[in-house]
Amino acid sequence: MSDTSLEAALRRDRWIVAAGLAVVAALSWSYTGLMAARMEMPQMASMAMPGRAGWGTAEFFVVFVMWVVMMTAMMVPSAAPMVLLYGATQRRRAAASGYFAVALFAGGYLAVWTAFSVMATLAQGVVHAAALAADEMGPVVRPLAGAILLVAGVYQFTPLKRVCLAHCRSPLAFITVHWRSGARGAFIMGLRHGVYCVGCCWPLMLLLFVVGVMNLVWIAALAVFVLGEKLLRRGEWVGRIGGAVFLAWGVRLLLAG
Repeated sequence: MSDTSLEAALRRDRWIVAAGLAVVAALSWSYTGLMAARMEMPQMASMAMPGRAGWGTAEFFVVFVMWVVMMTAMMVPSAAPMVLLYGATQRRRAAASGYFAVALFAGGYLAVWTAFSVMATLAQGVVHAAALAADEMGPVVRPLAGAILLVAGVYQFTPLKRVCLAHCRSPLAFITVHWRSGARGAFIMGLRHGVYCVGCCWPLMLLLFVVGVMNLVWIAALAVFVLGEKLLRRGEWVGRIGGAVFLAWGVRLLLAG
């Protein structure tokens, strides 16, 4: 394949992969927005989510799907540069269409966030069972909210946060170090990137328990925060400033009793 043909193929692949990611993100945001709107309608809330009586399998599944879709909506935009670069690298190395490999890479990434969603659903079940929130999707009680904010704030300054964020901010370095060929390799690379991404962002996702799990404004704000951390030139300072804010907020909640 000539250089001109390769560049044309790369441009075409980039647009196709970008369009696919945009569709996934748009569908996820649409579902999240619909669920948030239903939560604001008293006559629909009881139909949309489980009540105080306790969760069965069906109720757990509803909440789990909510978390999976919400995480997809929040994280796909920030993962797009890594996925696009992986697709371009796949094309250059294989000299053939790598859409299946790209899909496996993205699938591995989302599989890790799906595992996180299981943990978040279990945590929400505990909050629900212990009556630590005003309602099923509402903010948790003040002491717990303050503790979550302190954890999120402190974590922003930890070495683990710095390592994970550095990997997320350096797609080329990640692909160079962790490259593996074949379909299995694509999925494993996606898993590894997902692990770094969860390692970078999991305390931020817990902030949804502080402000309300289906608070659409905060869902969007956290998604923008994650984008800023990963994509801005001084993104690490976004995280540090956010960490300071979380710490101050948490202390204020705890001191207020």
